Amino acid sequence: MKTQVIKIDAENINENALKPAAEALKQGMTVAFPTETVYGLGANALDGIAVSKIFKAKGRPSDNPLIVHIADREKVSELTSFIPDKAVALMDKLWPGPLTLVMKKSSVIPKEITAGLDTVGIRMPEHPVALELIKLAGIPVAAPSANVSGKPSPTAAQHVLDDLDGKIEMIVDAGSSRVGLESTVLDVSSDPPVLLRPGGVTPCQIEEIIGHIEIDKTIMNKVTADNVPKSPGMKYKHYSPKAHVIIVESSDINKQAEVMCYLAEKYKKEGKKVGVCATDQTFDKYCLYDTISMGDRNHPETIASSLFSIFREFDGRRADIILAEAVDQNGVGLAIMNRMVKAAGYDIVKADLVNSIGG
Repeated sequence: MKTQVIKIDAENINENALKPAAEALKQGMTVAFPTETVYGLGANALDGIAVSKIFKAKGRPSDNPLIVHIADREKVSELTSFIPDKAVALMDKLWPGPLTLVMKKSSVIPKEITAGLDTVGIRMPEHPVALELIKLAGIPVAAPSANVSGKPSPTAAQHVLDDLDGKIEMIVDAGSSRVGLESTVLDVSSDPPVLLRPGGVTPCQIEEIIGHIEIDKTIMNKVTADNVPKSPGMKYKHYSPKAHVIIVESSDINKQAEVMCYLAEKYKKEGKKVGVCATDQTFDKYCLYDTISMGDRNHPETIASSLFSIFREFDGRRADIILAEAVDQNGVGLAIMNRMVKAAGYDIVKADLVNSIGG
C-alpha cells in the first residue's frame, strides 16, 4: 500500500481537495491530519474495526485509550452519558483548542477506543483543516499522534511519512503544527478534576475557570506500585528518539551549561556522537558541540513548538546521546518537562548537586 499525500492550504482550504480524505474516513480507512498540537492518525471513532487499524499502524498497546475529535460541540451529548458543569464551563472558554476532556462514555463508543475504561476523552481542535475534515466526514474521529508508538510525536507531514509510509492510507499535509505538544488531558469525570497530561492549556488557565484541580503524580514521576497512573496508557514510554536523552537540571543556567559541557566532552571521549538541546540564552556556550536551540526559555511556547522536531533532527544526525537543558515548570513549561522526562526515561542530572566537575 502506498500512502497518498494531499496538500491543503490552511488559510484557503479547498473543500474539493479535502473530500477524498473525508471519504476515506467514512469508509473505515486511516488518515493522518494536522491539528494545532501535533499530527493525528484518524479513523471513524464509531467503528471498532477502523479504530483497530490505528493500533496496528502505530504498534500501539491496546490498553492505551484514544482521544475522539469532533467539530460540533453538540456531538458531546451523543458520545458521553453525563456532562459535568465544569466541563461545560471549560468548553465555553477553551474550545476549540488543545484541551481534551475525559467524561463518562455513552454506549456508542466502541471498546477499542477506551481500553476497557468507562470514560472517553473528547476534544475539538482549533486547526481549520482538522475542523473542516471532521465536518466533511460527518463522524467523530479517533486520533492519537500519527507516529510509531513511543517515538516523538509528528509536527509535520514528513514526520508522519517517516514513521507510517505504507502503513496508512492517506496524509493531509497542511504545514507544521503550531503548539507542538499534544493536548492537555483533564479528567472531569471526578471531582476535583484530575490533570492526566499537561499541554498547551495550562493548569492555571483551567483553575481560573473551574477552581482547584488535582495533578496526577505520574506526570513528572515514574510509575511504581505505589504510584499508579489513572489512565493505563500513561505507564508506557513516550516521545523517545533513538538517541538516549539526558536532562540537566539547575536553578543556575551557568551551572547548567557547565555540567552540560562536561558531559558532552565526557561522552565525546567515549566515542559517542552527542547532540545538545540548548535555549537561546545559553546557545553560545556550546559552540564546540552539535547544538540546536529549542527556543527562548522566557517564552516556553517556542520550546514546545520545536521540541519533537529537534529530537527527530538529532535522530537524522545519528546522535547517540542528546543532552537537554531542563526548563522552568511554570505554565506550558510543565508540559515541556513532562515530555522531556518521559523521553529521557527519567534520566536527570541535577547540576546543583555536582560539587566539582568530574567529581
